[in-house]
Amino acid sequence: MDLISQLQIFHPWNEQEEHDRNELLRRLKSGEELYSRENASAHLTASAWIISPDVRQVLLAYHNLYDSWAWLGGHADGERDLLSVALKEAQEESGLNVIRPVSSDIYSLEILTVDGHEKRGRYVSSHLHLNVTFLLEADPDAPVRCKPDENSRVGWFDIDKAAAASSEPWFRERIYSKLNAKLAGRSPVNGFPTAF
Repeated sequence: MDLISQLQIFHPWNEQEEHDRNELLRRLKSGEELYSRENASAHLTASAWIISPDVRQVLLAYHNLYDSWAWLGGHADGERDLLSVALKEAQEESGLNVIRPVSSDIYSLEILTVDGHEKRGRYVSSHLHLNVTFLLEADPDAPVRCKPDENSRVGWFDIDKAAAASSEPWFRERIYSKLNAKLAGRSPVNGFPTAF
């Protein structure tokens, strides 16, 4: 199923997801090239919220660029199967050999701002990540390793401590808390998830 079809059947969980879904659909239907970083202002990314089978832990990586614990994921870079992107990036960034989708359905949507920064000696202008998140599952007893060019640590966190591990307030309060609240079946309050 193509991304437009996936987005059309996706049920937004809160106001943020509803607005971001509408913007993703608008951009995709306009014919704007979003699958490549050649579009310097906005491009598609896929993220993984990786949980343990008992849904008690979340896997995070300490991201070098943002100096924070964060989810795993990366750019589409021409690949149109965003679940495949999320799985590939999660394996590369964690060293895990076995990661399974809990579902092939989109778990969450986010449009994320990225400040201008240096990457591999080149300046990257501020832009948007049009992000699709998938819920994945892995064994917390399996060995993990960092990917030194992207992260310095990889580790499992108790689910109620995962969001708090992030040093980025917007991600902590609006994204990671939302992802965990969705797991717990909590309802959003005023368009935002309840506190975890």
